[in-house]
Amino acid sequence: MTPEPLFASPADVAERLAAGGYLTDESIATTVFLAQALGKPLLVEGPAGVGKTELAKAVAAATGAELIRLQCYEGLDEARALYEFNYKKQLLAIQAASGDRSWQETHEDIFGEEFLLERPLLAAIRRADPTVLLIDEADKADVEVEGMLLEVLSDFQVTIPELGTVRAVRRPFVLITSNAARELSEALKRRCLYLHLDYPAADRERDIVLAQVPGIEAALVEQLVRTVGALRDLEIKKAPSIAETIDWARTLLALGLDELDEAAVARTLGVVLKHVSDQQRAARELGLKG
Repeated sequence: MTPEPLFASPADVAERLAAGGYLTDESIATTVFLAQALGKPLLVEGPAGVGKTELAKAVAAATGAELIRLQCYEGLDEARALYEFNYKKQLLAIQAASGDRSWQETHEDIFGEEFLLERPLLAAIRRADPTVLLIDEADKADVEVEGMLLEVLSDFQVTIPELGTVRAVRRPFVLITSNAARELSEALKRRCLYLHLDYPAADRERDIVLAQVPGIEAALVEQLVRTVGALRDLEIKKAPSIAETIDWARTLLALGLDELDEAAVARTLGVVLKHVSDQQRAARELGLKG
């Protein structure tokens, strides 16, 4: 029996994600819908802090799916991404084996299901319930990791030499994020739909903040979004993310401020700029007196 789709249409995607506080545009909603309708992974690229990871979380929350996350990093290997065997448990089993058992019998036992440790990729493949598999910051992993992903993303199966091939009962919704620190391989990209996320337009960021920060005045949010836009236009090390815009809004609310004037910006700039050189440049360019 074919599993029920996660979403009925792009409009359904937009409506259900918005109900959970993640506001989309037509491009995002359509691409998410097509990824689940075609059963293809979705590669989402863009600068840090534009909502790539949050999109996976929002899809999981909107559909009641389990979110399984593989955080990529330099040195990530098969044992951390796919599976490994519990070597300590295997050693104990070997030591406990009776002397009249053959090595072949013991070998078959210790490479059984009981000794298998699932890692994120295998766990997502084996789940029968709706699952969102988030492969986060794939560009931080070594190039060799992409080869490991190809079998999983091509056929949604994992080959374990000792146990055979494990095929997905139900394909997970796969979302791969990348900050484009390095170019991902064409072989990986061919298997994915592609979505580029950038910092949102001012009106959309305003709506995001209003949705995420109840009780804040719309006029204050307008000032906030304009200021964040001005900071992003500066040549700084790390532009403020959407999450930091939301944090800034919550900061102003917590301080009881109803206006983002020069003094308020100077007092709270550390919420959005985390490098001293960025703060100094912003103070210079925005004419802050500190």
